[in-house]
Amino acid sequence: MAAVSRGGGIQRVLQKLNKSIEEGNYYEAHQMIRTLYFRYTSQKKYQDAIELLHNGTLLFFKYKQMGSGTDLAMLMLDCLKAGKDTIDSECLQKIISIFKAFDPEADTDRQEFIQKALRITADKDPSQKFGSTDLHHMCARIYWQEKNYGESRYHFLYTQDGFQCASMLVEFATTKGFKSEQDLFVTQTVLQYLCLQNSSTASIVFFKFTNKHPDFSGPPFQQPLLNFVWLLLMAIERQGPLSMFTVLCEKYQPSIERDPTYKQYLDRIAQLFFGLPPPQPTGLQGIMGDLVQSLFNDTPQAELEGEDVD
Repeated sequence: MAAVSRGGGIQRVLQKLNKSIEEGNYYEAHQMIRTLYFRYTSQKKYQDAIELLHNGTLLFFKYKQMGSGTDLAMLMLDCLKAGKDTIDSECLQKIISIFKAFDPEADTDRQEFIQKALRITADKDPSQKFGSTDLHHMCARIYWQEKNYGESRYHFLYTQDGFQCASMLVEFATTKGFKSEQDLFVTQTVLQYLCLQNSSTASIVFFKFTNKHPDFSGPPFQQPLLNFVWLLLMAIERQGPLSMFTVLCEKYQPSIERDPTYKQYLDRIAQLFFGLPPPQPTGLQGIMGDLVQSLFNDTPQAELEGEDVD
């Protein structure tokens, strides 16, 4: 059981809780924790509630009572949201210890838990709009250890750790991918990093991946798709014009068409790095937009400014 740093009252509660669970009185133990949770939160003793829920979650998970443990884990996140101004490293360690204790086979509950935690960290620190970078990084490493490469890649995308991401991708590609699709693994990840405006990490991932992968050497590469990504990264670094991007895409169009999602990524990259204007709304969306604009244009300015809107 995780260490408890609070006073003797919490320690005695946890000892009683441990005894109840060891004796198989799971329902009684669960209800006792929920009762104390409501008592502590009504008194705004959020830290006591957090300690109780954290330790209770780990105890239930230890005895394979995943439903009760998940319920308490979610309540702990509610306490963090209500009782903490910032999610510090101690809070993150509590979150990640629960995340690790989840049964990897019960991934729906696990993902619901970690996504809720990430939303809370984003709310507490708006500068990290996708959630805590540290929490993403810890999740990426855990998923990697579990060989859940898809989830690991997702969380690495919201970090700056291109070195570890590249190592994971090499393992992912060489153990799970077809021989003819090895270049797709790094291409997708690099394009996704670029869509998140993280060109520096995208470059690290690309060059570390191609350096560590046993089938690749370069640049230049034997694989046209890798040459496209290499030249794209160079064009972004040198702040090349839109015409350069257009020529590059035209030259490597057959390679780009290997994955239909690349066009969507590249449209976004062109807007972010090469000054391509965003597409204008079309069809019904465009008609409605024009109608709304015409209504505003036909309204006298005095009317628009004459009344406050509650």
